[in-house]
Amino acid sequence: MTTTTIVFDLDGTLIDTAPDLVESLNHTIAARDLAPVSYEDLTHLVGQGARVMIQRAFALRGAPITDDEIPALLDRFITHYEAGMPGKSRPYPGLIEALERLKAAGYILAVCTNKMERLALPLLERLHLTGYFTAIAGGDTFAFRKPDPAHILATAERAGGKAGKVLMIGDSINDILAARNGSIPSIAVPFGYSDVAVEELGASHIIGHFDELTVELVEQLVG
Repeated sequence: MTTTTIVFDLDGTLIDTAPDLVESLNHTIAARDLAPVSYEDLTHLVGQGARVMIQRAFALRGAPITDDEIPALLDRFITHYEAGMPGKSRPYPGLIEALERLKAAGYILAVCTNKMERLALPLLERLHLTGYFTAIAGGDTFAFRKPDPAHILATAERAGGKAGKVLMIGDSINDILAARNGSIPSIAVPFGYSDVAVEELGASHIIGHFDELTVELVEQLVG
């Protein structure tokens, strides 16, 4: 029997990174004297990586930005974010126990995030989570990324999984849309950074806490 690969999003799904994302983004846009963003703004900003987050912050403040300006601002963000990592970022309640439970049941676990690898890998490492995952793919790992389902499927393949036995777990439209686009069953969590209610994302199932992520649920969804 083929083993199921469970693929997790990172920001807003595995780890609450909001405090550090907001802090580094505000440090970045301060270079142009823009007013700081808040946690409430974050749901409209995250999901496509740091570059897009910066562009969206400028748009939110009604400030123009050219493509030529982005590399320096991106470097400013990355430098600040890396220096403080893991900062205040922490795994969501019940996550460790859920990962232990799923690993013990023999599932393959992987991470598929639009966060660039150089930020995702050390974050997971410093929070002592790397060992749970057979593969970790960032937004720059492949030539495609969520909501392209190829991002999920290539991550599962890198982990040694098979396309027909994959489950996606995420908090936002990019995660659930990528799963839907690839006919992949999905679980949405409501504690992340979605700018719409998770009930509207079209996930196969919603859990409110990682205590609900059981072997029975995985088998029900993947079969």
